[in-house]
Amino acid sequence: MTICDDDLQALLIGAVPNLRAFANSLCGDPTRADDLVQDTLVKAWTNLAGFEKGSNLKAWLFTILRNTYFSELRKRRREVEDADGAIAERMSIMPEQQVHMDLVDFKNAFSTLSDDQKEVLLLVGAEGFSYEEAAEITNAAVGTVKSRVNRARVALTKALGFEVGETFNANSEFFGLVRAGQPGFRG
Repeated sequence: MTICDDDLQALLIGAVPNLRAFANSLCGDPTRADDLVQDTLVKAWTNLAGFEKGSNLKAWLFTILRNTYFSELRKRRREVEDADGAIAERMSIMPEQQVHMDLVDFKNAFSTLSDDQKEVLLLVGAEGFSYEEAAEITNAAVGTVKSRVNRARVALTKALGFEVGETFNANSEFFGLVRAGQPGFRG
């Protein structure tokens, strides 16, 4: 016996009330039950080639509906409602490639400084020594240290494309890395 598309369509439509009742008994929500029935019919129609002719169409449809219901149930157990996006926001991270490129830019700019400027900038900017302490370490006058630090900061600012006097965001990932031990300056 061969079932034509019209006969199959009539059989599928005829099964809807039973499918709806079964879906409602599973989920207890008429709206969700209608969605389950619709998903079941779409899956059945899409996978008609998988239906063995001569077998029980109603049982096949009920199996699809039941499997769809339990798959959705398992999926929903793993999901967390996050209507305002607060959970997703806590889970997001800054893209690492930008931080890496900022650090590469900084290292390139830092490498253009004279050795004297690098030395005092590291002592004062990265290590936190006072001008007096840096002067003592480098065996230079305090005024010389202040001048070298200032010229180094101005040169770095320009090399990085910032305006002289522009303030930096202390919360940025880049400056967090700089403060964590990379050669740098205070923003």
